[in-house]
Amino acid sequence: MMLSFIVLLSTFIYSVLLQEVSWLPCELVEEQVQMDVNGHMETQYRHRNAVLQFGQPGDHAMNPDSITFFVSGTGKKLDIRRYVDLGVEPLQCEIRRYSTGGIQVLWPGRGAQEQDIWFTCTLHHSGGHFVLTTFLRHTPPTPTNAQEDHTKMHPIGDKDSLVTTVGMLVLTQTPSVEVGLLREQILHCQFVVDHARPELVLEWTLRRRGERSKLFHYSSKSGQSEGSGVSLSAIAKGDGSLRLPAVSLASEGTYTCSVYVPPIYATHDVVLQIVESPQVSLNVGASLTLQEGQEQKVVCEAQGYYPLDVQLEWLKEQRGGSRLPEVLKNVLFSSHRHHNDGTYSLSTFFLLHPTPMDSGCTYTCRVSHRSLRVPIRKSFTLTVTETADWGSVLLGVVGIGFAAVMLAFLLWMLHYLHTAKQEAKKRKPY
Repeated sequence: MMLSFIVLLSTFIYSVLLQEVSWLPCELVEEQVQMDVNGHMETQYRHRNAVLQFGQPGDHAMNPDSITFFVSGTGKKLDIRRYVDLGVEPLQCEIRRYSTGGIQVLWPGRGAQEQDIWFTCTLHHSGGHFVLTTFLRHTPPTPTNAQEDHTKMHPIGDKDSLVTTVGMLVLTQTPSVEVGLLREQILHCQFVVDHARPELVLEWTLRRRGERSKLFHYSSKSGQSEGSGVSLSAIAKGDGSLRLPAVSLASEGTYTCSVYVPPIYATHDVVLQIVESPQVSLNVGASLTLQEGQEQKVVCEAQGYYPLDVQLEWLKEQRGGSRLPEVLKNVLFSSHRHHNDGTYSLSTFFLLHPTPMDSGCTYTCRVSHRSLRVPIRKSFTLTVTETADWGSVLLGVVGIGFAAVMLAFLLWMLHYLHTAKQEAKKRKPY
């Protein structure tokens, strides 16, 4: 009973959210190939205002002064709004013409025709949370020549409306990933097709330092797969995500998820970067006591970080914090040390020559690295005691010696008087 209620509630919330978003502002990017003054072919891009409107054929355009792409008859599974976060942060919406590369395969979806033309609509989240590519199929009123250049097919006026349906969409919720060493990471790749049991090819590749390697390949036609990291049962449900069990430095690079359902082909890149936070330590405790004139080497070390870029600095703050901390200049740095696991270490140090004015000051080592939202701070407080001069020391020694002599003389006098008194008692006749 409770489960049925939750399902009904989620369906209601989903329906309300979809009704709130009826259109999205977009940009139609069209390629124009022409000859330059030197007779070379060059491609220029024309950016035009467009609207992606959700509704049914016959609906009025929300912005009649822009090109309108009506998206209709898709159902819940192929509703773009189901897979993206249409919250406060803006989306970048871009529509382009799509060429099937001369492949003459009739799309198996309902209502498809040979003269259909394709567009891609790509939504980028401004915060980098996802990238969604949707393939929109449009049936033009007049047939087009399949061999004609796709950039010139079906000219579109500035106020035209095109009715489209979603043939396929491919989504990644991990367009950019930062992960620590030896941790598990899932690279997300999801797809939805408008017909059951599509003939598809799913593939993952890794591009690293100019070299490309194949990690996984699956063909639904043969039922065979190569490589590992993707669940075949999950592919049947539209999930082609790649699992990396324990990432290493060799895992860093650009991963590409490709989904091919003839005649359309979609790819999404996932950039994976290794990021390991530094461990920071000092060679002194939270408090340090020195005599005036003493010298102390103070070392701050950052260990086990990746990538290489790190910043270490020493700050000195006066007692009471009435002034801004002072950045120490008389500091030295070691060279970067490279460890077997690929991480780095670096230390910075200075020689502390304290004066009574430094007593109560706080010294802080501040470490900044791309893995840290805020810098790491390690501090100690200095206490300086004054050193007595030789005159004072000699005077003290003389004073102690004189007191010892006087004490010994007093004890001798007491002993003498006591002995004399005893002798006097013995000489009495009575």
